[in-house]
Amino acid sequence: MSMIRHPAVAGRFYPLAADTLASDVQSYLSPSTKARPAIGCIAPHAGYMYSGAVAGAVFAAIEVPDRCLVLCPNHTGMGAPLSIMSDGAWETPLGAISIDTHFACALKKQFPRLSEDTAAHHSEHAIEVELPFLQTRNPHLTFVPIALGTGQFEVLHGLGEAVAVAAAVQAQRGPVLIVASSDMNHYESDRITRVKDHMAIERILALDPAGLFDIVMKEDISMCGFGPAVVMLTAAKKLGAKSAELIKYATSGDVSGDRDQVVGYAGVVVR
Repeated sequence: MSMIRHPAVAGRFYPLAADTLASDVQSYLSPSTKARPAIGCIAPHAGYMYSGAVAGAVFAAIEVPDRCLVLCPNHTGMGAPLSIMSDGAWETPLGAISIDTHFACALKKQFPRLSEDTAAHHSEHAIEVELPFLQTRNPHLTFVPIALGTGQFEVLHGLGEAVAVAAAVQAQRGPVLIVASSDMNHYESDRITRVKDHMAIERILALDPAGLFDIVMKEDISMCGFGPAVVMLTAAKKLGAKSAELIKYATSGDVSGDRDQVVGYAGVVVR
């Protein structure tokens, strides 16, 4: 029997009522933005009140294909460090999204260190909050979820290369969008956060996964999804990416008015 993953943070990070959620997502998707194909992106995963405008700007700029890989950090500490789900569906208030079993199995074949695991995903919010945007942009969406609980560069780089190979092998089934779910620096002043975040963003825009990893470690940048970003950038480069664009940047202070302790949000598209 296929696993159905029910929403864990509906009613907290985003609205529980389908009509309210649909309206909110549409309000964040800029109708004036021309959507173009992309290889990957970075989008934030905080409550929509804080990061919805940044996430919406990213997904409005992208043609979302029928298949996505969505990578996130493991905030809960539950489950295996490289957790994939290969079967079933995830529900949101907007409906169920099927997991692409074929692509998931191809990823496990290319990178056997991936573990079939539901525990890491059960209460994790960082993939869930991206899904209403993705399914709004493409109602035929299927996806593969991977939660990363490792910060080892060699592992992240190896997974990124495997993602590229699997995506290329699957190319006859259509393109894959690689989504890295990540917020930026956490709980420092707005001034410090903006400085730290733009150090990391500079490496992202240079398509430099090793440089991103190094600057996050050296400058103590608490970018929770640096692992997913390293995987996405590594795969995107191998798949022929030529550019990255910062679509929108903000901090939680832009909404709350509290500039003493903020979280940064960057929206990046890689083509």
